[in-house]
Amino acid sequence: MTERAPLSRKLSAIAESATLKVDAKAKALQAAGRPVISYAAGEPDFATPQFIVDAAIEALHDPANYRYTPAVGLPVLREAIAAKTLRDSGLEVAPSQVVVTNGGKQAVYQAFQAVVNPGDEVLLPAPYWTTYPEAIALADGIPVEVFAGADQDYKVTVEQLEAARTDRTTALVFVSPSNPTGSVYSPEETKAIGEWAVEHGIWIISDEIYQNLVYEGTRAVSIVEAVPDAAAQTILVNGVAKTYAMTGWRLGWMVGPADAIKVAANLQSHLSSNVNNIAQRAALAALTGPQTEAEEFRLAFDRRRKLIVSELAKIEGVTVPNPLGAFYAYPDVTGLLGREWRGKRIETSLELADLILDEAEVAVVPGEAFGPSGYLRLSYALGDEALLEGVRRMQELFAS
Repeated sequence: MTERAPLSRKLSAIAESATLKVDAKAKALQAAGRPVISYAAGEPDFATPQFIVDAAIEALHDPANYRYTPAVGLPVLREAIAAKTLRDSGLEVAPSQVVVTNGGKQAVYQAFQAVVNPGDEVLLPAPYWTTYPEAIALADGIPVEVFAGADQDYKVTVEQLEAARTDRTTALVFVSPSNPTGSVYSPEETKAIGEWAVEHGIWIISDEIYQNLVYEGTRAVSIVEAVPDAAAQTILVNGVAKTYAMTGWRLGWMVGPADAIKVAANLQSHLSSNVNNIAQRAALAALTGPQTEAEEFRLAFDRRRKLIVSELAKIEGVTVPNPLGAFYAYPDVTGLLGREWRGKRIETSLELADLILDEAEVAVVPGEAFGPSGYLRLSYALGDEALLEGVRRMQELFAS
């Protein structure tokens, strides 16, 4: 009997999402009765605002939403996304330059598919979101990590990017505010990077999904606003998940030059066709309706941000840069490594995360998921009481 043909080598090489893996493990322990507190998932704990839910309910009663609609998105939603892009990213685009996707992840995937050819190098500032290198690899590209540590507030410089650039460099990932660090590039830093990319003809994949979650008077200036000339070689990816507590609705989008959007639209027409129409109607309500609750969410995140940063800083050996965006703290925990805790010698942040889960029943994501070891990511998008209790368990663990 002939042996079965092998599975896809490309897909077999793709790693499982580390953040989802840790979150799944935490939820399994919780289901088994363990009092685990999880900082793993980047998911707001708030309910989606009722007016958005009501729009979805209304859409359920319209038979037009039971049918296929344009693969690239409902025209009225694409118009609303174009208006949001002008409002928040300072870029005027036609609705035809928008593709509505199944969450931000599909937008990220399609952006790389649109601009990366086999063997192309993509500069990937680290720490990075765990999906980026896998999405680059699926486009047959080569991720080139450019690391910036806590001493740089996790922000790369033009000099670092230039040192990593080769004649095969065709794209740059730019994320501000950042997942996993919460860092926000200043307008001057953003402009310098944008001008450098334009000078060298490098595509920019700019993930702006956290652009409305900023604090202390900070504004996340879009790279296409800082450098208007960059718009011809930039794809913006975004979505409603984080700002409006709509992670499960799976509604994202990509915005870019007409030629790049055309090839991405062709891909989507074969890959998934249109996004669920009910979710599209809900997203339309989110973008065009009152922003009161979204602002309340932001203020709650700000309160939690201050709390988690101040409490983590009380742990000797932990350094916590002040995150000005998103809803993550990304402490440098190298001061806890190379030591023995509860009878266990801990050398890496992966081992440290396992220790914290086993001994304190707190789930965090190790730095290895986002680049080099020596860091932890904690999402503060969970209830205030649980947030404080989890950090206090960690304080107790590392006081022993």
